[in-house]
Formats: sequence, structure tokens, C-alpha cells
Amino acid sequence: MPGKGNPAGIVLDAEAFSAEEMQALAARTGFPDTAFVSTLGPRSFRIRYFSPRRETELCGHATIAASLALHRFGALSQDGLPCEFLISTNAGVLPIRMVRDADGEIQVVMTQLPSQFQTFDGDLSRLAAALGVAAEDLHPSLPVVYGSTGRWTLVVPTRGLNSMRRMAPEPYRFPEVLTAMPGASIHPFCLQTETPGTHMHARHFSSPGAGTLEDPVTGTASGVLGAYYRTFVEPDTAVSQPIAIEQGYEIGREGRVLVWAEPHGASFNVRIAGTACFVAQLPDRMEKS
Repeated sequence: MPGKGNPAGIVLDAEAFSAEEMQALAARTGFPDTAFVSTLGPRSFRIRYFSPRRETELCGHATIAASLALHRFGALSQDGLPCEFLISTNAGVLPIRMVRDADGEIQVVMTQLPSQFQTFDGDLSRLAAALGVAAEDLHPSLPVVYGSTGRWTLVVPTRGLNSMRRMAPEPYRFPEVLTAMPGASIHPFCLQTETPGTHMHARHFSSPGAGTLEDPVTGTASGVLGAYYRTFVEPDTAVSQPIAIEQGYEIGREGRVLVWAEPHGASFNVRIAGTACFVAQLPDRMEKS
């Protein structure tokens, strides 16, 4: 739905742009991420992701949007669905599958990198203060950990929706709290949800260098949350059952991501799924400023 979820800028035929021009365009859009797509072959594409201030390794929601843009504007060699292709990113080469869901909407399924977790050894009271809440708002038993399925974030479990709604983060304090990974984002969540049928409620606060404060719906961090759920919350949940994660309610841009996390040795293979909609198209040629 226009106005919901996480906005992304998509630039197709990005071979013509230098990295400096990509960064300048991303700054002009002001979106959390803008994806620049280049064609490598009939079923292979290169995507580079830029926040308003820097290039990032991987972005889930912009990948979903870029996949829909490739389909909408005829860049895929396969006309029908389902279809599959590969994307080359700074985090690695990842498979994409596009299908129609039960409602007839095009759903993009993105495979991410195997999950990784690292212990957070920082001060929990200082972490809570950086988020604008008290230490008592953090969950009493679930661990605070760094997690990645292609992009590192700090996963912070809280007691419930009341704690999530009261958050007023101060991003300039993040690096001094996240001493092991000062460039990481912070991804709080709780197990109390706004809508039936969802498992987790989340927010996502960018690192101070990204140029945005809060992402409405975050694909890569949702992948991390799915693996976290299987690891620390409900290890015995059926693997075939997707974990539904809601996000964006506090800023009026609610959305949902489905996550599958399948055990793979000591890790999890993670896939996310979501949809997107086309909102607007800028002129083919934009004057350089």
C-alpha cells in the first residue's frame, strides 16, 4: 500500500552511474536505502545499496522493491511466475524467487546469508538509556546479542508493546554503547504484537552514520529476528511455519515480513518474503546538481 512499509528508491540500468553519483542520488531521495541495479546476465543482477550518507552491504526491503521493479519494467527474461534469479551484492550472491501468493499478489522470497550471533558484553543500563527507556524495560531472560544475516544489528528483547512505544532513541550514543560493533544498528523487539497471527513486534534504529533515524520495515534485520526466534525463543517450532514479524506501527508505516529459518549445522539458513507496490517514477533523465 502506498504510504505504508519502508520506501525505497530503485535505479535500473545503473551501469551508467559512478559510486559518487549513486551516493548523491541516494542523498537526494532521502529514503533509508536506494538500490542501484545493473544487469549481469539473463538471470543475474548486481545491486548496490546506498543510504543517504553511505553505501551498505545489503538491504532486504530494497531488494524486495528492486525485484518487483525488474518484473514490472520487463528486465527479467522470464515472463511467467514463479521465476528465479541471482543478485550479486557486497554481502555475497543471493537467490531470489518470485511467486504469487494466495491473494494473487507477487511475493518476493529472498535468501539471506546464514545467521550469525555474537555476545553483547556492553552495559545494559547504558543501552536502555540510549533507547530512551529504563533497564527494567528490557526482557528479563532473553539475551541481547549482535546478529547478522548479511548486515549486523543488535537484537534487543523488551518486555512488551508499552516499552516499545516509549522508545526515544539517541543515535549519537549508539557507538559508545556498541563498543564491539560501533557501526551496527539496533533492533528492539517484543513478543506482544499489535495484530493477530504475528509472532514478534519490532522497531529498527539506524546507526548515526546512515542518515536516517528509524526504518519502518527492515528485511535483513527481520531475517536475524527469525533466526533469533528459533534459537532463543521457540527452538521446537515447526521449521515449515513462517515467523511473521510486524514493524513500523510507531511511525504510521506498518508492514509485515515472513521469515523461514531452517537449521544448518550451528546456524540457520534464512529466507524472508514480502511484497511491494509501485508509487512513482521520476523522469528518465535528471539534471545533475
